[in-house]
Amino acid sequence: MSGSIHVGLAAMGVGIGIGLTGLGMTSAVGRNPGAFTQVLVHGILAIALTEAIVFYALYLVH
Repeated sequence: MSGSIHVGLAAMGVGIGIGLTGLGMTSAVGRNPGAFTQVLVHGILAIALTEAIVFYALYLVH
């Protein structure tokens, strides 16, 4: 792929991945409200690692 098409595709994939992570977090807390803090910590870590994919794609543009 040329240009920055792969950055857009990576951003779209990351958006979907973060949405699915949020969906999983809300359903996990809905089932077990006592695990809110643990779910939040793991969810934030998962979102940060998912977001790193866009930074890799931006690095490849340059």
